[in-house]
Amino acid sequence: MAEGPDSGKRFDDSELVEMSQGDPAQAKLLRRSLETLAAGHGGDALKEMAQGVLSGRTSLRDAANVSAYADQLIEQATPMAEKWASLSEAQRQELAAEGRRAIAAEQDRIDEERRTAPDKGGSHKSRHDGRGWSLY
Repeated sequence: MAEGPDSGKRFDDSELVEMSQGDPAQAKLLRRSLETLAAGHGGDALKEMAQGVLSGRTSLRDAANVSAYADQLIEQATPMAEKWASLSEAQRQELAAEGRRAIAAEQDRIDEERRTAPDKGGSHKSRHDGRGWSLY
């Protein structure tokens, strides 16, 4: 039986951060890619895979080891690989630069969110500064 949204399991972005070598911007872009697949852009098999990952029912690594999902990923990637092979070096460099700009823009959004997020502690004092604590 499929688990519903209230099954208690939750998706943990830490796997995406680990897979993106600790880069939060790349992890966010990877999550957006999963959300796009979960919406059905990529076929039914990839939709099912992405929904399973985003719901916390399976990890992305485990899902990639399912042959039906891996076969669909390869099928979807083949035209992109063929297009890449047909590009000139200058075109490849431009696409790489676009990717770097997208990652930098995402990092800027993350930084802005951090700057504008309300302080959850109410002040900027250290958790261990000793003020407001008493043994008595």
